[in-house]
Parts: sequence; structure tokens; C-alpha cells
Amino acid sequence: MGRLAKTDAIDARCLAAFGRVLKGDPRPLPDADARELEALLARRRQLVQMASMEKARLSAAPSRRVARDIESHLRWLESHLDGVDREVDGKIRSTPAWREKDDLLRGVPGIGPVLSRTLLAGLPELGRLGPGPLAALVGVAPMAAESGAWKGRRRIQGGRAAVRSALYMAALSAWRFNPALRAFGDRLEAAGKPPKVALIAVARKLLTIANAILREMKPWDPGRNATAPDPA
Repeated sequence: MGRLAKTDAIDARCLAAFGRVLKGDPRPLPDADARELEALLARRRQLVQMASMEKARLSAAPSRRVARDIESHLRWLESHLDGVDREVDGKIRSTPAWREKDDLLRGVPGIGPVLSRTLLAGLPELGRLGPGPLAALVGVAPMAAESGAWKGRRRIQGGRAAVRSALYMAALSAWRFNPALRAFGDRLEAAGKPPKVALIAVARKLLTIANAILREMKPWDPGRNATAPDPA
């Protein structure tokens, strides 16, 4: 824009111009309950990460004294993780709108409590966006890398890391226990897709299914939801 100086007033004018060009749809800020749920889930992820680190240290503990200390800390972490899980469950079940959505999502084979609640707290757009934009928002949409005659390998990038991580782990389960997604993943592998590429495609398909279920507010139906088109 040719503005080399930087002041608050210049920043404000540039942001206003940016908004006029993009003409984005305004979105309400999360309410206090949604922010608290997201904070509790973030704390849960921290506790899980700390427990994983302590388990790695336990396997390499140099003495029994150190091992006992690590085991004590692991019991403390597991106790607090149970407490956070109960608090998250209570918050979800006490809110009728969240409870209905949680029940619908958890009716899909492969979607458990962690993914369901991560989607509710970290992806309020679920059910309101198309499958392609939603996949890009989460960071499971393959992005083109091309220039002239050169065509690079498409890769996923960006997006909401916490949601993508929970979705990725759920896809591992969905590929095994959801017949529709198992057939989808197996078909991709049979076509020569690398396992990780196929797994990301399964995660994207699972997200598309969850999006359709909350858009329609109808329970999982293999005959209907399993044929939902996968975003390009």
C-alpha cells in the first residue's frame, strides 16, 4: 500500500482497508462458557503431555529413588487428569445445546469424548461451513505447490493444531472400527497412496461426516453419512 511509516492510526486505516477488501462475515466472540471449556481442554492436553514426558523419563530412570519420585508425579498427573475430565464432562452435560451435539458426534464410530469436546470447543464453525473451507480451517486440506511446469507434492499446512491433532488420533481408531471409513482408507491404500496420506484423507472424511451431522442435527447413518463427498 506504499505506507512505510507505522503508527497506531496508520495501522487502523490499513486494517480498515483490509476489512473492506475481504468483506468477511463477522463472527461472534466465544462466550464465557466456551472460553472456559477451551481452557480446560488446553489444560488437559498439557497434563497428557507432561504424563507422556514423565513416562519417558521413568523408562530411563537412573535409580529406584528417582523412579519412585516419577511414579508419584505420574499418579498426581493422572488424578488431576481425571478431575479435568469430570469437569469437562459436567460442563458439556449441563448445557443442553452442547449435550445434544456431543451425543450426535459420539454416535459416529471413531469419535470419542476427546475429539467430540475438542470439536465443540475449538471448532465452533462445525456444521456451518462447507467441507472444503472447514478442512482448510483445521489444516487437513492438501495445498497445491505448483509453478509453471513444476508440480510439487501437495501438503497439509496451517490450521488449528489442537483440533487437527485430536482428529488425527481419532482417524486411527475410525479406520479400524468404522466400516465406512475402513473401506475408504483401504481403497486409498490399494490405489497406492502412502499410509500417512491415506490416514489424513480418513481424518478429512471424518471431519466432513461430523460437519454434515451437526449441519443436519441428525444421528449417524452409514447409508447417508458415509457417502458424503470428500473435500478436494
